[in-house]
Amino acid sequence: MNYFNYFTEIEDAFVRRRGKHLFLSPMDWALMESWKQQGIPLHLVLRAIERAFDSFEARPRKRSVKSLLYCQEEVEAQFAEWLESRVGANESSSAEKSDDSSKHFSTTAIETHLREKKGLLVFLINSTGVGEFSETLGRAVERLSELQTELASAGTVDARRLEDSLTGLDRMLSDALLSSQHEQVKALTEEVKAQLKPYRGQMEKAAYEQTFNNLLLKRLRDKFGIPRLSLFYL
Repeated sequence: MNYFNYFTEIEDAFVRRRGKHLFLSPMDWALMESWKQQGIPLHLVLRAIERAFDSFEARPRKRSVKSLLYCQEEVEAQFAEWLESRVGANESSSAEKSDDSSKHFSTTAIETHLREKKGLLVFLINSTGVGEFSETLGRAVERLSELQTELASAGTVDARRLEDSLTGLDRMLSDALLSSQHEQVKALTEEVKAQLKPYRGQMEKAAYEQTFNNLLLKRLRDKFGIPRLSLFYL
């Protein structure tokens, strides 16, 4: 599976097995991000979704599956089994390589992505002003300009190298938000805790913490209108 298709492949599999279209919730997206950050291979997640729905359909019930959290336990089980089977194995297996392969986006698409995201950050600086956070936004704008220049000069795209740079910028923006917007972080922390409370007992500690952090950051960035720069969102 393609490196940059991690989210869309999972979404497509979930929607297909559910039987009718259902937009994933912010919590579902946070959960997918946690799986990616834990290093759970895409093929394991897809297999876990299939098995979770096979189990559900074998014992029909009144309530339908509305969230990816229904598949969380099976994903963790599949990952645990896979890790055990990997002890002493060659780390450069074809499955892992396929999960990490680069996608060759068109130069035009990436140029548009960089231009639009930089424009949004410039708009935030000029129209709203976000206090001490504006300096970080300015640094991000400068780096995006540099990436645009590099792309124009090279004429070709090294998607993985570019993704590393954009991921670093996303991390910088998120860290700055967390450290500068204390009151907002405090309020959103309580909201996210309440939102995840019904599911906490169903999740491993590491998965819960990662999902919590991802969801908190998503809510915080949405509140301030900070776009995601990663090519995952192209």
